[in-house]
Amino acid sequence: MSRATAGRMAEEIRRASVESQAASSSATRWAWPSVLRWIPTSTDRIIAAEKRLLSLVKTGYVQEQVNIGSGPPGSKVRWFRSSSDQPRFINTVTFDSQDNSPTLVMVHGYGASQGFFFRNFDALASRFRVIAIDQLGWGGSSRPDFTCKSTEETEAWFIDSFEEWRKAKNLTNFILLGHSFGGYVAAKYALKHPEHIQHLILVGPAGFTSESEHKSEWLTKFRATWKGTIVNHLWESNFTPQKIIRGLGPWGPDLVRRYTSARFGSYSSGDMLTEGESRLLTDYVYHTLAAKASGELCLKYIFSFGAFARKPLLQSASEWKVPTTFIYGYDDWMNFQGAQQARKDMKVPCEIIRVPQGGHFVFIDNPSGFHLAVFHACRRFLSAVHVDDQTVPEGITAV
Repeated sequence: MSRATAGRMAEEIRRASVESQAASSSATRWAWPSVLRWIPTSTDRIIAAEKRLLSLVKTGYVQEQVNIGSGPPGSKVRWFRSSSDQPRFINTVTFDSQDNSPTLVMVHGYGASQGFFFRNFDALASRFRVIAIDQLGWGGSSRPDFTCKSTEETEAWFIDSFEEWRKAKNLTNFILLGHSFGGYVAAKYALKHPEHIQHLILVGPAGFTSESEHKSEWLTKFRATWKGTIVNHLWESNFTPQKIIRGLGPWGPDLVRRYTSARFGSYSSGDMLTEGESRLLTDYVYHTLAAKASGELCLKYIFSFGAFARKPLLQSASEWKVPTTFIYGYDDWMNFQGAQQARKDMKVPCEIIRVPQGGHFVFIDNPSGFHLAVFHACRRFLSAVHVDDQTVPEGITAV
């Protein structure tokens, strides 16, 4: 065989190989969308929906994926370190601010993501350097397989990933704000790493009391019914609301639309969403809920049925080391009495503020009242506010 012939044969083999790979790649690209038709979402779509929602915000911002590695340095804990050692990322948005503004880090609640604060970013960025994140396993952050098998491991999943994010961002001396389950995580983080936190703001925080402390007569009776038995079984089986959204496939977006239109529309305690806000939030919420299950699977390990904490924060109140402000909407289903009980045992300054015309999502229901509460909570860090002024602004109530 001549050298020329051998060369032509090698070229034909190479070309055939390239064409075969191209055909395989093309088939994959065509097959993949057909799978997505049932659950029409992806990480790219989450980020795109986030960008559209944040187009309502006038303040400039930077969105980034912060690399937190595959696990804490030297960690041998299986729940955090990925088997493939692939890095994990925390979706982060940082808003433009004035020089020397105090840093405010915002952490969303269960079933939510940082975009839920879209009505607050402009007002808060006028006084703070605002940074909002999607917790590990939520929103546009990485969604690794959830391998936790206990309350301790589940708490560490969120606390340690947040600490790795803080290190990557080189943050210290910041104000930490957490809503609902994010409040639980923020409080647990502050208990473990108080040296980094200037002030803690807990907005309708979950997890302050256990079922035995709450003594709910209604829940006890409901558990005894066949319906209660089924619901409790589903809870202990880690059946999450997000699984319903995924199970509905292409009908999932309509269910989310019905929820957002009702919760932030006709059933809102305060300012209803505009049609444009509702449309953009619905799209965003759907994509964040329908994506791969990850952080959502914390539910049964952190709470028992009825959203009662398995390791309630009330038991750690005496160990609190960071000054704290609680913020509740008047119509919040989270009971502020838990915060009142905790305050009795706290050895640090503690305030409880209630905001009218607001439910559990008080920052959406009554943004202006919520902003007043946050500014009041942080008055000693804001130069425009008198540090010693204990007077609660008109429009909110201290309890």
